[in-house]
Amino acid sequence: MQVLVATDGKLDPDVIADFAGPLAGEEGGVDVLTVVEIPRKLLSDLRTMVWGQQTPIEVHSDAEYIDVDSPGGDTPRSWPGDDAIIARYLEDKRAEYTRPVVTALGGRNVSAVGHVVESENAAESILEQAGELDVDVIVIGSHGLGAFEGLLGSVGTKIVRRSKLPVLLIRVG
Repeated sequence: MQVLVATDGKLDPDVIADFAGPLAGEEGGVDVLTVVEIPRKLLSDLRTMVWGQQTPIEVHSDAEYIDVDSPGGDTPRSWPGDDAIIARYLEDKRAEYTRPVVTALGGRNVSAVGHVVESENAAESILEQAGELDVDVIVIGSHGLGAFEGLLGSVGTKIVRRSKLPVLLIRVG
């Protein structure tokens, strides 16, 4: 069985490994996923604060800026280094949030791989990744925030409501 564990870094790796490992079984594996929301407007706002209002530019990736000289060696205005910064940030979050669970699973001889995706909608992204990774079950934590959780809808609640797959909801805290 293939298991998807969605974590925000607050799940106890040993508790998750104790549940997800046996679910995966000897032939299966576990994909450990974290979804990170990056407020891209923040990067633009910070540049505006530092360099002032700028004319919008049409750049689709950092590769378009390779070999661009900058006077005085400073980062040019409107430098779209966001791709590299965000890629590094995502990799850091993958290591920070998924590595402990992957390590705990590995200690139980369960095959596990960590993944990270950027998204503004964690529930939607988890469900999309479950489909792309062709998993059989989703394991996610619930923080149990009380009345507001039912009113506003936690990520776990949204996944339970929308998933066509079985969902194991583990209480955190």
